[in-house]
Amino acid sequence: MKAAVFRAIGQPLSIETVPDPTPGPTEIVLKVARCGVCATDLSMSSGQGEQWPLGTVLGHEMAGEVVAVGSAVVNFKIGDRVAPMSFVPCGACPDCLKGEPMWCAGWLGGSGGFAQYAKGGHLATVKLPDNVALSDAALIEPVAVGLHGVRLAELKPNARVLVIGAGPIALGTIFWARRLGAGPIAVAASSRRRADLAMKMGATTFLTPGADVAAQSADTLGGPPEVVFEAVGKPGIMGLALNCVARRGTIVSLGLCSVPDEGMVPAAGLFKEARIQFSMVYDMRDYALTAQTLGGSPLPAMVTDTVGFDRFAATFEALRKPSRQAKVMLDPWS
Repeated sequence: MKAAVFRAIGQPLSIETVPDPTPGPTEIVLKVARCGVCATDLSMSSGQGEQWPLGTVLGHEMAGEVVAVGSAVVNFKIGDRVAPMSFVPCGACPDCLKGEPMWCAGWLGGSGGFAQYAKGGHLATVKLPDNVALSDAALIEPVAVGLHGVRLAELKPNARVLVIGAGPIALGTIFWARRLGAGPIAVAASSRRRADLAMKMGATTFLTPGADVAAQSADTLGGPPEVVFEAVGKPGIMGLALNCVARRGTIVSLGLCSVPDEGMVPAAGLFKEARIQFSMVYDMRDYALTAQTLGGSPLPAMVTDTVGFDRFAATFEALRKPSRQAKVMLDPWS
């Protein structure tokens, strides 16, 4: 099969022919219809912070059709349309069995979605509703991240919300915050490139790039935000969130910052008695609800480009720089 392989830092992904995957006892193999490019794919192949091992087939936001099942798999069959999580857990431990595979201590590996075929875990995969197209279903993974963060925030009805960032994770967070009881939602980002998408997902205000975020968000929301979602994952953003959040407010960290952050002053949180909640991807409840909600929602508007392997390596590298793209998908068969 064709796959995009991470061979060297500073070099484009290598489009290669590699062996087709075969399922272990608790695994499925799917023919990948779409796989989205995540900021994690970019950051963990950049040479800064945590990195994927060389030789890894990247890609974890995917959906497709089951073509093989392991000997212990009874909940999927060949031909099922599915969306697996971003990792392959053991499928047998207590955490897997209770629907929280992200805490599995026996992960069997990543999903390797930048390929024509990839693996999923039988207890970390959802079947797609009939009204969800395979071309949209790879959005389930990033949008479920937003749902998990919104659930952990424990939003009070009509809470004032600030979302820092306007990438796919932020957009999914806006979508769920609107549907789970938020009041006004302000969005702060470094540019207005995705302002229209943010408003389509449910934001009420897109702040002026470069402005005083704390002052402008408090002004537009009618007071400091009671909940701040950090969805950027770069040094200094948690410090900004602490500066913005209301006293006794909550900050939910959704961005993956894997380098030291010297921009946060703990005393700023102490004087506000702020709560900082880190969010670890999602569980099966988040995945299943996202799959059920995707069809008929505005979420597919996030997909701004779909490319085949002929353009994929160059497109992937281009995404390392500021771009108007929101979510770029690989179609490994086009």
